[in-house]
Formats: sequence, C-alpha cells, structure tokens
Amino acid sequence: MKKISSLSIVALLLVVFATGIVTAQTRKAGINSAAFLKVGVGARQIGMGSAVTSLNGDVTNMFWNPAGVALRDEKAQVSFTYNSWIGGLTQNAIAGSYNLEGIGTIGVGVMTFGMTGIPADRDVYPGNSVLEALQIDQGTSSTYDYMDLLAQVTFSRYMIDQLALGATIKLIHEKIDDQNSSAIAFDLGSVYNIGIVDWNIGARLSNLGSDMKFYDYASPIPLTFSMGTSMTPIRIGQNAVTFALDAVKPQDGQQYYYTGMEYNYNNTVFIRGGWKVNYSYLGLAGDAIDEGTSQRTGVRTSLEKGSLGAGLRVPMDEYMLSLDYSYTVFTSFSDVHRITLHISMK
Repeated sequence: MKKISSLSIVALLLVVFATGIVTAQTRKAGINSAAFLKVGVGARQIGMGSAVTSLNGDVTNMFWNPAGVALRDEKAQVSFTYNSWIGGLTQNAIAGSYNLEGIGTIGVGVMTFGMTGIPADRDVYPGNSVLEALQIDQGTSSTYDYMDLLAQVTFSRYMIDQLALGATIKLIHEKIDDQNSSAIAFDLGSVYNIGIVDWNIGARLSNLGSDMKFYDYASPIPLTFSMGTSMTPIRIGQNAVTFALDAVKPQDGQQYYYTGMEYNYNNTVFIRGGWKVNYSYLGLAGDAIDEGTSQRTGVRTSLEKGSLGAGLRVPMDEYMLSLDYSYTVFTSFSDVHRITLHISMK
C-alpha cells in the first residue's frame, strides 16, 4: 500500500510539473519546428480520434504514450503504418517491441515524413557579384526534397499489476533542400488500470527537448501534455464497446478534447469513430466556418473534421495479425487514408 501511495504522489507531481511547463511556455500558434510530430501515427489510433493516451498493449502507442507499449502475455509486436497525408506528403512508420521477462518492454520506432521532387523557385542573380554574395539559397537544382525523420527508443514496464510507466528518447531530424537540423527529445508517460470495466487513466508529456535551428533562427519542437481515460462499459460475450476521452494541451495552441469510440464484434471486426472538440468541426458535417463577431465575418477555424476507422483481427497459431484502416475528412484538402499492419507474437 505504501508503494502504491508513493507512486501516486510521484505521478501527481509529474502531472503538475508537466502542466506548468506547457502553460508557462505557451507560444503563438504556427511557430513550432518539426510540425510533423503533430501528425498522428496508427490507423487504429486515428480512427478513435487520437484519444489514445490511456490505451495500452499496442506497440504503435510508442508514438503517443510510451507507457502504452508495455506487454504482459505477448513476447513481441511489430507494426507498419502508411499515411497518405495532405498536399502530396506521405508518412511511413515502423515500430517493434520485445518483452524482456522480469525487466520490461523495449521498443524501437522509426517514422519518415515528407515528399520529393518539389519545384524549386530560387532567387538567383547571375552576373551580379554583389547580390550573389548576399544570396542565402545556395542550391542549384531545379527541384528539392523535404524529408523529416524520427528515430526513437522506448522502455516501459508494469511497476505494479495496474500501473505502467514508460519513457522514450528521440532523435528528430529535418532536411529541406540542402539545409539540415536535428534535436533530441524525451517522452514520459503512465497508464493506470482502475480495475473495473477495463477503466484506464493515462498521462503523457511529449517532445520535451531542444530547439531546432535553421540558419540563425531556432524554433521549439511541439511540446504537448495530455491526460486521458478509456473504459469498456458494454461487454456482451465477445462483443464490446470502448469509449475514450483525452484532454490535450499543446504548447502553441488552445485546449483540445479528443473523443473516440471502438466497437468490437466477436474480437474480430472493429468499427471506430472519433471527433476532436475545439479542433474538428461538427464531426463529418459542416464547413468549419464559425459565426463571426460584430467586428468580422465568419472564418475557417479548422481544416480537419472527424475520423472513421475499421479493423480486422485474424489469429494465426502463435501470431495475431491485425489490419486497420482510418479515414479523416478535411475541408480544403483531399481526405486522408491510413493503413496499419500489426503483428503480435504470443
């Protein structure tokens, strides 16, 4: 009992500390570097509206809450995610975890984000030695590439039967044309199971790290704090319904609330849906235009609407194969499709 009380006090202090960091360092929106870290990974996670802080037992959770990676009865997991993002950008992610018996779960993840062959509109001044000396862009190719890279190592373990803690160290690298910048960051997280109706509560602090610098300008990476809860109050035989809610506070934005739902049919077929309060606009409906004020007409408040998803789980002897898909609706861009292949080894 004393151990549980001590862990609870430590967890509470971490929550207060993390909230203070994010609140004290709030900056204007749109100035964060490494914005690709805000693009969620995993078709299941996105299908549930990104309300995943309190989910556990899934290797893809290392890109969200490192505590959610901890394994109990499985030996290993691996997942592959492909995301056809807006504007021709693509996201690819691979994650693997292994259960070190008696020690904890170790995980490794890599995510890339970007596009190639972008037409280069360069400011060049041939024949003018004075202007050429002042030119910042030294590239000469007719096209350029934009590529982001995230490589991370995650460790998570159950401190007691109901409490998992986790930490991640990240290497973040951005390359635009011939310019590069890197940063080191950390994620911290916890997931606690209350013991009834699969009720979990979780907290995470993501992207606590150094700034990224291009030329002489340094920008912070997107520090984010989130608390969440999930439960499965409806369970009939092999069928179940799970609800999830996250309160998310990014360093450079307002308070968001992510909501999600998952219907599990016979532990084989899954249907999901999600909506972000203060971020999405009326789920899948509406045009994301607010009512305006006496001083201005209505303006577009969000590009993203709601998310839908589905999954199929197939047992195969010593393995479990899962295929998940999510669909996110946007107002001004093409809609986004994600696919995740997940394999668990018993």
